[in-house]
Amino acid sequence: AVDAAKRIVDLLPCELEKVGVFVDAPRREVTEIQRYLGLDLLQFHGRESPQYCSQFPVKVIKALRIASPRDFQAVEAYRGKIWACLLDSYLPGAGGGTGKPWDWKLFKSDQCADFSGIRVILAGGLTPQNVVTALRALKPDGVDTSSGVETGGQKDLFLIKQFIETVRRWEKSALT
Repeated sequence: AVDAAKRIVDLLPCELEKVGVFVDAPRREVTEIQRYLGLDLLQFHGRESPQYCSQFPVKVIKALRIASPRDFQAVEAYRGKIWACLLDSYLPGAGGGTGKPWDWKLFKSDQCADFSGIRVILAGGLTPQNVVTALRALKPDGVDTSSGVETGGQKDLFLIKQFIETVRRWEKSALT
């Protein structure tokens, strides 16, 4: 799988930032893959500690699964140790990538952590149809989608383009 990823990475424009997604992988394995593929960012979706996340020479995104306002409190331990925090859905027994939105109103609750100085990337069930609602509600620094741009379990080029165009239109309107 890593060699297949290398073939893909080698075809990408050098100015494009490349992200590797890992779940509870040993540090040495992550470091070797990051160097071999020339990854610019590492995205962690497991139980990686703040200390683990701070050990890498590239930008790190740490996913937090959100089910209640208290789940936001975990961000404080990662302050200064990660480049961005990815807020994703929580479903019992699932590690992420559930394709289900979480309750975005929780982000505005009184119990939500202070995210000042921390980039926020929104994930969890984002589609071309709901991404603007999410952008308006949270005003994140970025969005992340996967299953929201699939048809029959396969990436759908039309949905990917629609998602990107929808986000760009929103960005343009938000700037004016």
